[in-house]
Amino acid sequence: MSGEVEQTPGGDDGIRGTARGGAPVPLSVLDLVTVGSGHTATGAVRTAVDLARTAERRGFHRYWVAEHHSMPGVASSSPAVLLAHLAAHTSAIRLGSGGVMLPNHAPLVIAEQFGTLEAMAPGRIDLGLGRAPGTDGATAAALRRTERQHEGAEEFPQQLLELTRFLDASFPDGHPYAGIHAVPGPVQATAPGGVQSPHRPPLWLLGSSGFSAQLAGALGLPFAFAHHFSAANTVPALDLYRSSFRPSEVLSEPYALIGVAALAAEDEREARSQVMTGALAMLRLRTGRPGLVPTPKEAAAYDFTDRERGFVDSWLGNVVHGTPDAVRQGLDDLVRRTGADELMITANAHGGEARLRSYELIADAYGLPQD
Repeated sequence: MSGEVEQTPGGDDGIRGTARGGAPVPLSVLDLVTVGSGHTATGAVRTAVDLARTAERRGFHRYWVAEHHSMPGVASSSPAVLLAHLAAHTSAIRLGSGGVMLPNHAPLVIAEQFGTLEAMAPGRIDLGLGRAPGTDGATAAALRRTERQHEGAEEFPQQLLELTRFLDASFPDGHPYAGIHAVPGPVQATAPGGVQSPHRPPLWLLGSSGFSAQLAGALGLPFAFAHHFSAANTVPALDLYRSSFRPSEVLSEPYALIGVAALAAEDEREARSQVMTGALAMLRLRTGRPGLVPTPKEAAAYDFTDRERGFVDSWLGNVVHGTPDAVRQGLDDLVRRTGADELMITANAHGGEARLRSYELIADAYGLPQD
């Protein structure tokens, strides 16, 4: 990496959340805007609005959507578009990307999109960035218009530096991009009669291995780890992040969020029925058969091979599910084991009603506010 990513002063405003009720750390929401069998993308987006409003009402700290492509069961291919819609239907909760896959996009485009979001919802936008494609290799090539299906890891820091300089208008004199401005953005504050915007979206690095953990630490950025699909790497990655951390103008000390799959229902049997739908959807994805999220009835009737059963059992071993008290206990234990500063809960199930109910039950279990 040539040079360090430059940050906007302002401390950790918008990064550190406040634990509410009886929760040990702030609780947040990660939504894949899943589309279940028999449902439509339109319905999934409406559920996303309902879920964001519920999260805001119940005191969850932030609500993120994730970039995925060419997956019939996921409707979150365009995080910036979804976030604009959600910003229009909420007023206080932080909204962000968990994440935007930086190698899929020109950094200037991301800076413009998130500058626009910041103008729509000042002080409420997070920009979480990942280096994976969020899809298969062929789709990545179609997105990037290149024969190279995967950018090398060594290129991600340079892309990140470029994005940061667009966000901060901080290209040095003589740089080819020094006269290019991401708008909305800082250049508008220096124009005649311009007024400085008080915020620019905080940058987060996302990851499921040590690469982004170490980079986030070296740059003094907050880090979000995908525990929900890389649980074996969680503690090593967080240890690496903390040991690599250097204080910055953004953070004086590390701040680590982990994504965790969790679903609560009134009884264990119902919870198990719901999480099996997400497990079967993941099995199909991992074996090259992506589709809509199956119904509980379809998941119950599926004839698993021994190998498939092993995959599902392993997958569900990292999904916190059961009654509200059991889920609370599981989440509390995860915080103790990892030292996470924030939990971002994702509930992958067939229908929006079950997912909405799960977040309400988890909020009740922790005594989060009702309004």
